[in-house]
Amino acid sequence: MTLFFSLSFPNKVCFEDFSAEIAFGDRIAIIGRNGEGKSSLLRMIADQNRNISSAYVPQIIENFDSLSGGERFNKSLSKAMGENPSILLLDEPTNHLDIENRKSLMRMLNSYYGTLIVVTHDEELLQNCCDILWHIDNGKITIFRGKYADYIREREKQYQAVSHQKHLLELEKKFMHEKLMKEQLRAAKSKASGDKKIANKKWMKSVADVKLTKAEKSQGKNLKNLDEKKEKLTEQLSEMYIPEIIVPKFYLPFQKIGDEMIVSISDGAIGYSEKNFFATNINFSVMAHEHIAIVGKNGSGKTTLLKAIMNDPSIVKKGDWHVPKISEIGYLDQHYGNLNPEKSAIEIIAEANPSWTHAEIRKHLNDFLFRKNEEVNCIVKNLSGGEKARLSLAKIAANVPKLLILDEITNNIDLETKNYIAEILQRYPGTMIIVSHDQAFLKKIKIDCFKKLNG
Repeated sequence: MTLFFSLSFPNKVCFEDFSAEIAFGDRIAIIGRNGEGKSSLLRMIADQNRNISSAYVPQIIENFDSLSGGERFNKSLSKAMGENPSILLLDEPTNHLDIENRKSLMRMLNSYYGTLIVVTHDEELLQNCCDILWHIDNGKITIFRGKYADYIREREKQYQAVSHQKHLLELEKKFMHEKLMKEQLRAAKSKASGDKKIANKKWMKSVADVKLTKAEKSQGKNLKNLDEKKEKLTEQLSEMYIPEIIVPKFYLPFQKIGDEMIVSISDGAIGYSEKNFFATNINFSVMAHEHIAIVGKNGSGKTTLLKAIMNDPSIVKKGDWHVPKISEIGYLDQHYGNLNPEKSAIEIIAEANPSWTHAEIRKHLNDFLFRKNEEVNCIVKNLSGGEKARLSLAKIAANVPKLLILDEITNNIDLETKNYIAEILQRYPGTMIIVSHDQAFLKKIKIDCFKKLNG
């Protein structure tokens, strides 16, 4: 099968004149940052192959309204596989799956005989189920044959090699500049001496001028060549694009949290009415500075438990519950509801820590890669998903709450943003409860313990 596609919008070119040969049995992953055109490319492939035995399962499934996201996906996948397709196209298939369903999906994909094309940000799926990568980045698609970890290593190696060349050029330029300065100083002394000799009519004036001009022209030409080489290397680095590492600073409230018990639940039960407690026998506690993950099957009540800890009035609960006040809890979900869509980044952080000066706010935002004036003054509704994630965590870091609650925050975000979030949460000094099915992500953020919820 031969593909030939271009994709552009009025204000952006995602890729142009992309062509690829796909052999039966290929296992392809389409990767890249949010907004680069991954899902659009997958839909284009699905549309082109309508006459071939193919099955396409989109990211957002409208059917089966009464089911959870994970249950909808499983139903759609079962229906697709029932057609015995020779090409299977999946868009973010692991987004809503619990641990057991994730394992089942991996097993199914590894035993699938046909051609697999999948859009995913899931590192476990990338590493275990795919051996060809299409990376959409910077307006073009790079094809790599090999595992995801190999690709990351290769890109890092290339980036470091070009960075090293650029560094050597900068050293050479510095050496040439110093040499020119010395030459100009020597020539100036020579000129001063020559002026005396001219005054005494021992030299012609042109001899002194030529000495200085010749040196300046020679060194200037060399410096220009170095600048041109440096510009080309800078362009290469830009095309490779390696994300920066975030090293955030967290600001604890004046009354620092000691070693107290933050959450304690005994003989707990949760539901939406007194007659419908669908998760029972909830018993666990969370100490200050502890980071725990709530795990369990789809529909077991993990998100409902988080709402109950936050005293959501729609949740009915029984048992003995000791939880912080809502003002002491920071809550972050995949929709970044802790951000006012009409406020700018500067306004968000100013409200989070009113004691800070404008310079302190800018410094804090800088730690989370908000540096340019247009970035810090942009209102939230105009930010990208990755920028919203960073700003949400910057807000929390500006005044660490007694308890941070995170609900499936890695759904629908690209690998770059996911790595940013992991870097930030690794250093989070407060108490944290997270619900996530992403085992690779939970490993990265160094969870202290897991609490299983049996709904």
